[in-house]
Amino acid sequence: MKWRKWNRIIHRDLGYIAFGLTMVYAISGFAVNHIHDWNSNYAIEKVTTNVGPVADISTAVTPEQVQSVLRELELDGPVQNTFPVEPEKLQIFLEENSVMLDVRTGDAVYEKVSKRPGLYEMNVLHLNKLRGTWTIVADVFAVLLVVLAISGIIMIKGKKGLSGRGKWLTAAGIIVPIVYIWMG
Repeated sequence: MKWRKWNRIIHRDLGYIAFGLTMVYAISGFAVNHIHDWNSNYAIEKVTTNVGPVADISTAVTPEQVQSVLRELELDGPVQNTFPVEPEKLQIFLEENSVMLDVRTGDAVYEKVSKRPGLYEMNVLHLNKLRGTWTIVADVFAVLLVVLAISGIIMIKGKKGLSGRGKWLTAAGIIVPIVYIWMG
């Protein structure tokens, strides 16, 4: 069997294997690239409501009053901390939420934080937060991408291959990141 046929077989089969990981890294990469525009891991929703007056000053609020406010807001979980931001404003920190409470008026604004399903997990994989064996999987994937790139550029011969227009497209793919590095 000729080497080009083996090259096509290897390129095709490795491409199938790489598909899932490529989708994870591509989707997560897009999300991480735009981290300055939005939080790709968590959806943060601000909810405004009124729970009624609690105290005259934020330093006078008792733990029982804090729990009462949380029950009124239907928020669960232990209180991590409270902080008097201003004389009449109290910040209440929970594990996944925070509440800004005007103790005189009872106006409360709380941030409801929830993981973005699917995207959070992809970002964990992409940013290698799992470490351990996932690092090995990611390294194997990187090698797989190198093999796919090399087998892809030598797959076609002639004027559409590397000796023809392929050399210009390959050069463009190399030059673009170099230009950005020089500019940056």
